[in-house]
Amino acid sequence: MKMNGAEITISFLESRGIECIAGIPGGANLPLYDALHKSSIRHILARHEQGAGFIAQGMARSTGKPAVCFATSGPGATNLITAIADAKLDSIPVIGITGQVPTSLIGTDAFQEVDTYGMTLPITKHNFLVRSAEELITVLPEAFRIAASGRPGPVIVDIPKNVQCEHIEFAGWQKEKTKPAAEHKINDLPEADIKHIAEMINKSKKPVLYVGGGIIHSDAESVLIDLARRSSIPVATTLMGLGCFPADDPLYIGMLGMHGARYTNYILSEADLLLAFGVRFDDRATGKVEEFCPNASIIHIDIDRSEIDKIKKSNIALESDIADAMTAMLPHIKNNAREAWIARVEQLRDEYGFKMPFSADPLNPLNLVKHIAELSPKNSIITTDVGQHQMWVAQIYPFSLPRTLLTSGGLGTMGFGLPAAIGAALANPDKRVVCVSGDGSFLMNIQELATLADLGLNVTVIIMNNGHLGLVRQQQELFYKENYIASRFQSNPDFAAISRNFGIRSYDLGDESEPLAALGSALCVEGPCVVNAPIHFAENVLPMVPPGKANHEMIGG
Repeated sequence: MKMNGAEITISFLESRGIECIAGIPGGANLPLYDALHKSSIRHILARHEQGAGFIAQGMARSTGKPAVCFATSGPGATNLITAIADAKLDSIPVIGITGQVPTSLIGTDAFQEVDTYGMTLPITKHNFLVRSAEELITVLPEAFRIAASGRPGPVIVDIPKNVQCEHIEFAGWQKEKTKPAAEHKINDLPEADIKHIAEMINKSKKPVLYVGGGIIHSDAESVLIDLARRSSIPVATTLMGLGCFPADDPLYIGMLGMHGARYTNYILSEADLLLAFGVRFDDRATGKVEEFCPNASIIHIDIDRSEIDKIKKSNIALESDIADAMTAMLPHIKNNAREAWIARVEQLRDEYGFKMPFSADPLNPLNLVKHIAELSPKNSIITTDVGQHQMWVAQIYPFSLPRTLLTSGGLGTMGFGLPAAIGAALANPDKRVVCVSGDGSFLMNIQELATLADLGLNVTVIIMNNGHLGLVRQQQELFYKENYIASRFQSNPDFAAISRNFGIRSYDLGDESEPLAALGSALCVEGPCVVNAPIHFAENVLPMVPPGKANHEMIGG
């Protein structure tokens, strides 16, 4: 039958089980929307293309499956770029489908023309500029395969308007064409390396598992738990790895790095074997890399060959899906109580673990995070923006399930939290979604309150409001001789009133006689809710590793 490029694209998305697409229409992608009008796929009209990109991320991060967003050419594509760059650094499988001016106008500075292909080359796993409707038949399955296979990541498919309108004979999508093939198999792993790694673990006196987002991408949580418990190995996670190991397990020693607990970083400094599984030795995790785990031999396993030995030299490395690698080594791992090492870990935990505030003030940031956790179901999905509130959540919230923390790690994008929460709620209608934000971050994509109001989702937004760019102010206090500039907001909007004007229920905990009761109501109410939580502007996230220092040189806390 005859189909145009836009119809072929929408038909493909239907064949891949895409149920929801976030985006904004414009002149260069209207043929796609015309085809979408006849589709069963639900469209979410975001209020900004960056919001659409983060809505797609919320779906992808919470499910592990590729998600799709639409944008038109020119400013539509450029507005999408931050969300795509964010997905690249955190390995999120997002497919951005952008409209482009007709091929005859490419390179002429036509209305709303930008070089989407060229601009997105450094920030995508791969991208395509489609030159004909025929190309879509191979490009679209390849885009999904690339996004989801190996180390996941974003893919851009830029489709000129004339390609969207071009008709060709097309018989329909064959199921086998869109089926991604597994790239790693347990039987393919080198047995000698697996046995060598297992032997190093068995002989080690003070091993530590340093794990990150790769565990979650690989669905390797259960095998990680088996490995840690069988050999009594303490587990430290990166920010992106939070939730891959139960927070209440005695072997869990928390998040390492810049804002980790002192005892976590001290334990790593004493380790004689570092099992770096699904991590990339990010600077926020390692601090001064030359002094990171100075006494440890390093085993690095990652699916991305380019990450191995890029930052920290390993003693033995393996390019592999982490679930496959750990599954292969488990039969060779001996039961080991490691009583002396576990006793030392507990001693350091008692001396240098996190201490909650003496005050019971519910608006103290740490207390507030603790109460949010107590009042939320265990399987709630928490999204955050970027700043002090993000680190307080990472320090205190007891994440025990994978894909329950959605946060911008590598790019650190303010404005991530609200649209990501919308995406998570769309993909997980049975779960409570809580967005913890700061007043500075929330203003970055506040327009998506209109999208949230349209959808009526069970999303509670809690704004830690200190009238500042809090983490900027903190660094100016600690490292720039209190030279405060451009970190305090001269005007502070009434977020509760703004939310009500969007048609969303709201609370201001500063006005409530019983703030905890109001917080509890906000966390169980049907539909969306926004909570303004005024916190003291001088509260700092501690401990903290100063810039350029080693993790054991933390200050505060």
